[in-house]
Amino acid sequence: MVASNADITSTVQRYLDLVAGGTSTEIVALYAPEATLEDPVGSEVLRGREAIGAFYAGLDGLAMTTRLVTLRTCAGHAAFHFEVVTDTGDMKYRMAPLEVMTFDDDGLITSMRAFWSDEDLVVEA
Repeated sequence: MVASNADITSTVQRYLDLVAGGTSTEIVALYAPEATLEDPVGSEVLRGREAIGAFYAGLDGLAMTTRLVTLRTCAGHAAFHFEVVTDTGDMKYRMAPLEVMTFDDDGLITSMRAFWSDEDLVVEA
């Protein structure tokens, strides 16, 4: 049975909450063991929880906020637009990527692709 839209919505919100204030270990727990991550699209595809965990470890300890702009779910997939702001104290870095995720029957993320480029990053003093 495909994960329900409600379960997928819950996982996406949990993902955004953890990106903002969780740990890489907590984020990786949302992924299936053999999941893939491509962030941004066109970069190397990371495979498995170990590689995905190393990617998210770069977020550990950063002061970040996230805000979901829009979300669509259907048939075990999610496409969503969100805003993420990283505050370093002296500067804020703002980005609003689009992400597409697929989910297994247990509601774990099996793939994540993030659509953004350097031109999408806004730096505020």
